[in-house]
Amino acid sequence: MADEDRWREERERFVRSDQEALGPLAEQFVSLGDSLFDGELGVIDVLERVVHAAQEVVGADVVSVTLRDGHGFTTPVETDPVASKADAVQYEHVEGPCVEATLDDGLGYASSSDLGHDARWTRFGPAAADLGLHAVFATGMFPRDARPRMGALNYYSRIPGGLDRVDKDIALVFATHAAVALRGAQAVEAAELRAMQLSEAVASRDVIGQAKGILMERRGLTADEAFDTLRRTSQDLNVKLRDLAHTLAERRAEL
Repeated sequence: MADEDRWREERERFVRSDQEALGPLAEQFVSLGDSLFDGELGVIDVLERVVHAAQEVVGADVVSVTLRDGHGFTTPVETDPVASKADAVQYEHVEGPCVEATLDDGLGYASSSDLGHDARWTRFGPAAADLGLHAVFATGMFPRDARPRMGALNYYSRIPGGLDRVDKDIALVFATHAAVALRGAQAVEAAELRAMQLSEAVASRDVIGQAKGILMERRGLTADEAFDTLRRTSQDLNVKLRDLAHTLAERRAEL
């Protein structure tokens, strides 16, 4: 009977049984999904929405994101600057829940109910407690069972044991949701960068072609000779070839 009551309570968080409406937790996920389904959002915009939604869903005092790249760890966004200070201690000493959640095998979950007295993290724990953060847990973001993960979501409480009643499964599901949104935003930004670089390359090629044509006409040079003249002049003047060609094309009447 207790299990049935618990199942009913959990179900109510997703779908209300007495009406055709989403439960509060499902509403949060749907709302976040709607807000993230926007091609105008960059990576930082996505992460900003993720941390504020995570704070509301989980009920933590402070939430931050750890991202990992080839140079180590960084905290690009947080709901309170104190999180960045606590995260920085973890990065400096390579210890703490967000580091473990990013590097460890399995689900990627690490927590502490009382940071000031946690023997596992002797440098991070006291430093976090001095900042007023006494409980923490972190959930690793995709991919599961792969090291290193792309990052972690970090939840802090200002009171010892303040996160003990948090539903770990919900936190892990949310980390998955965040990872998918982040990966999508990264893909969009990469595509936009490639498109911009291609556009710039085409524009550069066009203006260099114009400059070559001017030199071929005015100096009687071949195409190769005109390009070699542009290249050598660019090096002698320490000016980018594209900028030199643009100036030549714009001021052809003065030559």
